[in-house]
Amino acid sequence: MAQPPQIHSVKMPDKAVVDATRSRRFPSLNLPLIVVVALLAGYGLVVVYSAVQGDPDYSFSRQAALVAVGAVVMILLWRFDYRRLSEFTTLFLIVNVVLILLPHIPGLGTDAGMGSQSWIKLGPLPQVQPGEFAKITVILLDASVMARYGGKLDDVREYCKALGIMLIPFLCIMTQPDLGTGLVYLFIGAVALVVGGARPKFLLVTLAAGIVAVACVFALDEVVKNSTGEYKLLKEYQRSRLLVFLDPELDPTGDGYNLKQAQIAIGSGGLFGQGYLQGSQHALGILPEAPTDFIFCVLAEELGFFGVAVLLALYVALVLVSFRIAGSAGDLFGLLIVMCVVGMWLFQILENIGMTCGLMPITGIPLPFMSYGSTGTIMNFIMLGLVGSVWAHNTATGKKGGYANTR
Repeated sequence: MAQPPQIHSVKMPDKAVVDATRSRRFPSLNLPLIVVVALLAGYGLVVVYSAVQGDPDYSFSRQAALVAVGAVVMILLWRFDYRRLSEFTTLFLIVNVVLILLPHIPGLGTDAGMGSQSWIKLGPLPQVQPGEFAKITVILLDASVMARYGGKLDDVREYCKALGIMLIPFLCIMTQPDLGTGLVYLFIGAVALVVGGARPKFLLVTLAAGIVAVACVFALDEVVKNSTGEYKLLKEYQRSRLLVFLDPELDPTGDGYNLKQAQIAIGSGGLFGQGYLQGSQHALGILPEAPTDFIFCVLAEELGFFGVAVLLALYVALVLVSFRIAGSAGDLFGLLIVMCVVGMWLFQILENIGMTCGLMPITGIPLPFMSYGSTGTIMNFIMLGLVGSVWAHNTATGKKGGYANTR
């Protein structure tokens, strides 16, 4: 008699195994971060569209394409495991130096105006500012340096060594010279030192030494001016911007004029603004560099205090979400990356908005996710990819913060 066919039971895979497999294929998404970034990028495109109207030097379609490319780059980096980068300190240092010094190569670098050699030109391609891209490698360099100390740096020789490495990109960028970008490098380094566990006494001494060094530069430059008839250590426009910050009436036709027009544009916006595409200051060409350095003024003029409040709320949300991601980091390297990125964003936001209101010296620092520009746009999305990578590769492994002291 034939035996009935046997029915073999199929063992279902364990739920934890399925979840782990899905995590490897689709790294954990952070919905709040994605929503905030989408809103910021969209808001930026709305304001840029108005700012570039009637100006043949700028293209809205190009900026929109850059945002799309940046989003793709962000997704790719989100899937990449940032922990693979923790041991490449020397490589990051070399890349930093090469990137920042590229504009000095004859035939490659172009003058950004006022004697600053900060851009490179590759044939028919748009100009690129390597110093902006170097912000990424500066963050990775500083994070990898400080991660070696396991959250506690109390040896003065090791502190001087770490500080010296972090100052190399700043010294290189000052050969262009680009003081605004250099200040961003310094602030990133300061965040890395604080989060990385450097002794407060070391930090206070460094701050005091920096203030003394700045005073010495100004004093020495005056001596040089008296003997040679011109300033050598600081460019004339750099001195002008710093002095105009102290007294806007010193240069009524130059930097002082730019500051006044920026303040007029902001003040004319009132509570709800003059209306979208109705701003007069930038439409008449009175507001300088409206799509780039002074994009905040376009927003304030057309959308008023309400539009500014929306932007600031989005920035606050971005920072809070990033802090939560930093708290999820299972290692000091990931924590340092996120905190340095947040520090860079905060510095650029405060500096850009502050300079348009007369609260900070005028610099060429762009407003994150708002200012027009290829280099800055792609760079910010790369930063987002790194932040997302920290989130994805800690939640996928079940880590919820609290890195181990590996020293």
